[in-house]
Amino acid sequence: MKALWEEFNQLGTEMIVTKAGRRMFPTFQVKILGMDTLADYALLMDFVPLDDKRYRYAFHSSAWLVAGKADPATPGRVHFHPDSPAKGAQWMRQIVSFDKLKLTNNLLDDNGHIILNSMHRYQPRFHVVFVDPRKDSERYAQENFKSFVFTETQFTAVTAYQNHRITQLKIASNPFAKGFRESDPDSCTVSPRPLLSVPTQSRSSLSPCLLKGSPEQEKGQPPGHRHSGTRAGTVGRK
Repeated sequence: MKALWEEFNQLGTEMIVTKAGRRMFPTFQVKILGMDTLADYALLMDFVPLDDKRYRYAFHSSAWLVAGKADPATPGRVHFHPDSPAKGAQWMRQIVSFDKLKLTNNLLDDNGHIILNSMHRYQPRFHVVFVDPRKDSERYAQENFKSFVFTETQFTAVTAYQNHRITQLKIASNPFAKGFRESDPDSCTVSPRPLLSVPTQSRSSLSPCLLKGSPEQEKGQPPGHRHSGTRAGTVGRK
């Protein structure tokens, strides 16, 4: 899956956003190593703007151009993996796939989807949270929270594909999108394949974390966003 992300990135990845919510393709998937097998962890994602600009696609030159200042920021949300929290042994057992995550442009969405502005560029971020059993766990928030950024997963949110080469690659690589069938591609998932490996320290602290294949961005505190799903309370009690 990493190779597929890189192929899309070379063309300028586009992700469809709809009022009802649309799943991402390629799917964001990670392989995690080095967790404490008996400890609990929560995995989550959020999306941050790459810049303060709005874009338009110039068909005559097949290129994205700056169209002006970014629209007002959308409500910030995070998406917790539905299996969170879970033991390190479970997370490391197989590829972790965020195939339930959906993107929407509906500012009034009440389904917990990630809200994005169309024609704006975004960077997905992946976060690992150690569920610290200590009563004073807030003192250790920085070492219990780790963030990763994979630059090849950047994309432009669109309501319809702009670059025809992106359309062709989506159809060629997504078996559920071939010919834009009437069946909803959101009702299916793609067989898991590794995106990148995310090794984490096996102690109670997650620091340091080493990232294979992509630069790492560390954050001392969890993203201050509204959660997507129903699991935020468990993590928030750390």
